[in-house]
Amino acid sequence: MPSGFDVEPVRHDCKLDSCPNLSRTLLTIRSQPTPTCTRRPEAVDRPRLELDEASITIVPANEATWEDLRAIFGDRGYTAYCQCQRFKIGHHEWTDTPLAVRMERLRAETHCGFPSARKTSGLVAYLDGEPVGWCAVEPRTAYPRLPPARVAWKARGEDKDDDGVWAVTCFVTRAGFRRQGISRALARATVDFARGRGARALEGYPMITEPGQEITWGGLHVGSRSIFADAGFEEVSHPTLRRVVMRIDFHGRSGSTVPRPGA
Repeated sequence: MPSGFDVEPVRHDCKLDSCPNLSRTLLTIRSQPTPTCTRRPEAVDRPRLELDEASITIVPANEATWEDLRAIFGDRGYTAYCQCQRFKIGHHEWTDTPLAVRMERLRAETHCGFPSARKTSGLVAYLDGEPVGWCAVEPRTAYPRLPPARVAWKARGEDKDDDGVWAVTCFVTRAGFRRQGISRALARATVDFARGRGARALEGYPMITEPGQEITWGGLHVGSRSIFADAGFEEVSHPTLRRVVMRIDFHGRSGSTVPRPGA
C-alpha cells in the first residue's frame, strides 16, 4: 500500500450482508445510477493498452479512480457482494466479512488513484471515456483460494507457489454495457500486461459455453473459453466437464497435451 494511503469510509445501501444463503445464491444484477467521475489521476508516462477500433481503452487499475471502480462493481448483486475477494480470502472469512471491509480490501489491492504505484490487481476498461469493465490479473500466488480441481495442480505437475505464473480470475462488465466486447478486450489486454510485468506464463480458468446454453452471470465471471482463445491462449487441461485451463507461455510453448475429464 502506498505511503499515506487512507481508506475512506465507504457508504452503501446494500442489504446483502444480511442474507444467510448468499454464498449459494447468484443474484440478478440490476443497473443502478452511479456517480459520474469528474477527475482522473494524473497521467504517467507508460503505454496505454488501447483497442481504437472499438473505442475501448484499458489501463492498469491503479490509474483508475475509486469512483470508476464503484461504477463498474455497482451496488447490487453478486459482483457488488464479492468485490473480487472470493479467491483471495477463506470461504468463511469471505462470507462473514462485512461488505464495507471487502470494498476496502479491493481499493487497497488495486492502489486505485495512485498512478505511480508499482503494483495493482487488475485492469479497468473505458468505453468512450466511461468506466465499463474490470479484469483481475495477478501472479497466481495472489489467489490462495483458487479451487484445486479447477486449476488441476497435480495433474499438470504445477507448483502452486510459482509466482512466475500469472492468472486471470475474474471479469466484470458494468450493467448496461454487456455484449459489447468488453471482456474480450480485457482478455487481450492481460497478455501484454502480465508479460510486461515479468510473468513467465499466464493462465485462465474459463467455463465451456455452448450455443443457446443459459449460464448465470455469477457462473461466467471467470470468462468463456472463446475470449481466451481469441487472445491467444491455448487449452492445456480439461479438469472438469465444464471448465478448462487456458494458458500462454511467454518463453516457449509448453507442448502439453490436453487431458480430458473422466466420465
